[in-house]
Amino acid sequence: MAAKKDKSKLRIIPLGGLGEIGKNITVFEYGDDMIVVDIGSIFPREDMPGVDLVIPDTTYIEKNISKLRGYVITHGHEDHIGASPYVLKELPAPVYGSRIALALIDAKLKEHRVGGVELNVIEPGDTVKLGVFKVEFIKVNHSIAGSCALAIHTPVGVIVHSGDFKVDYTPVDGARIDLGRFAELGQKGVLLLMCESTNVERPGYTMSERTVGETFMNLFEKADGRIIVAMFASNIHRIQLVVDAARQYGRKVCLVGRSMINVAKVAMQLGDLKIPPADLVAAEDIDDYPDSKIAIVTTGSQGEPMSGLSRMAFAEHRKLSIRSTDMVIVSATPIPGNEKSVSRVINQLVRTGANVIYEALAEVHVSGHARREEIKLIHALTKPKFFIPIHGEYRHLYHHANLAKSMGMPEENVLIPEIGDVVELDAKSMKSAGMVQSGAVLVDGLGVGDVGSVVLRDRKLLAEDGMLIVVMGVDHELGEVVTGPDIISRGFVYMREADDLMDGAREAARKAIEEYGQIDSSDWSHIKTDVRDSVQKYIYDRLKRKPMILPIIVEI
Repeated sequence: MAAKKDKSKLRIIPLGGLGEIGKNITVFEYGDDMIVVDIGSIFPREDMPGVDLVIPDTTYIEKNISKLRGYVITHGHEDHIGASPYVLKELPAPVYGSRIALALIDAKLKEHRVGGVELNVIEPGDTVKLGVFKVEFIKVNHSIAGSCALAIHTPVGVIVHSGDFKVDYTPVDGARIDLGRFAELGQKGVLLLMCESTNVERPGYTMSERTVGETFMNLFEKADGRIIVAMFASNIHRIQLVVDAARQYGRKVCLVGRSMINVAKVAMQLGDLKIPPADLVAAEDIDDYPDSKIAIVTTGSQGEPMSGLSRMAFAEHRKLSIRSTDMVIVSATPIPGNEKSVSRVINQLVRTGANVIYEALAEVHVSGHARREEIKLIHALTKPKFFIPIHGEYRHLYHHANLAKSMGMPEENVLIPEIGDVVELDAKSMKSAGMVQSGAVLVDGLGVGDVGSVVLRDRKLLAEDGMLIVVMGVDHELGEVVTGPDIISRGFVYMREADDLMDGAREAARKAIEEYGQIDSSDWSHIKTDVRDSVQKYIYDRLKRKPMILPIIVEI
């Protein structure tokens, strides 16, 4: 139920990123001005067969498009920019973000043939004015270059939005998180802190990215054969660590996977990734070098079936396959829901005889997200009056809310909203004030939003029990079935070995039709329903299965 708007209050409306890891997008609205922070996507769940991507429902933005002053991007990960080509195509407005984030968005827009979108590069410390909002970008450390937190200066007070961050005192690029600015904002007064919650369950501090670099150096020193490192394509700093280790030990670097090559190309053009051209080698030229002189950087750390590592592991890659002399380093931790896929690929890699190194065996991965003590530091520096936990499943949000309370935040000043909730805020109060339309839009190929719950239900039914098609030919003048009923099975049983079952299904369909005598076209819908019910009952009585039954009447 939509709430009546109070124009003297700031309205904060999360359209994604709460109760889930991904699909981050939040609306900030005051009077006749509105800005949107991030435009993220999320990977489909296992119960979404055939779906390629899940993006947020942006109906509320569409209904208020006249107020939209711009999109503000915290960083270039898919869960923060993945929906950009779909949203910006329908709801264009100026976009503000770091060079690498906008370069990745620009590549997506070109791939989807979306033009006319204004992209504005910012640097940490810059402030942009968007209607009544002044948005300040604050340098933070994360697993991609150009990551920023935001200080959103509004008529009711300052909102600090952490983006994704960790506190790294020895970052690969040498640019540390600007803790001083957080402290300055805290001294002046922060009305609301919105802080990420991904690693709030983990005590202590997240290790520096340089820890992984040290591990890489040790592993490269020991390896005699090829070294294959799988990681997220967007983790530019870690790619740099592999490149540095490869150069140290005289190895050429080969980039494998479309997203890996595309992201690395963008990062090299921007100067965020430094690989001398002489150190790069194409996949088709790898065999021109000894195994001891090759390092391969590939996608597939999450077990994605079509990724470079998966195809290599299962001997499906056109140019590369795993050898028993290879060292394979899986430099990532599984995203929740991907554990089985990652385990499947690691098991297959081990079967090939390769030396497989993953997080359980060595420090080949550190998170890009802050743990409890780092999160406490941001709370302590900003000293907010109100708090909303963001970026996490519900348990993460719950534990983060408790962390804030343990640091002295009054319980009534902490709020855990749901996706679609409207949070109204002024200098004295924060409260929930109704809901707006929200949810998930499913992307399947070029179709956006045309796969809904009914289609998903049918897909799951087909995947679980298969389908029987009952085809009947009806003479238009005689009103009689003159051909069939014939049965076609797909994904149900192998018909050549189920003659008795198919004969019984035909007989069940025939009996349902005979009850009608002479058939009129007005009876077709009823006949289809009776045929479906009759055949389904017969199949269930025989096999205790419920395939999809699809009756088809052809007029002859």
